Amino acid sequence: MPFIPPKIEKHFYTIGEVAGMFGENPSLIRFWTKEFENIKPTKNKKGNRLYTKDDIEQIRLVNYLVKERGMTLKGAKAKISQNPGDTIHEHEIIKHLTNIKNLLLEIKEEL
Repeated sequence: MPFIPPKIEKHFYTIGEVAGMFGENPSLIRFWTKEFENIKPTKNKKGNRLYTKDDIEQIRLVNYLVKERGMTLKGAKAKISQNPGDTIHEHEIIKHLTNIKNLLLEIKEEL
């Protein structure tokens, strides 16, 4: 499932909203939060997890590595910890290329 960016910019997003962005269950997002140290949501007084934009970007990176590239959790952890800058840069390039591909497909449909 591709990443669906949120329409309204907020400071914090609930776990349900984050799960909806990725088309995943909240339990998977909760599991990734426990497994990956770079995802650190804050909790409100009721104990609900609140995710920032940075947390969502980290979840998007994990989602890309695990779901799209087919890496194991152990492999994704190693890739993120070894060279996080390269991993993020690679993901951004692929995201831009996907956007260009979608734009070209839309132009093709119009022709």
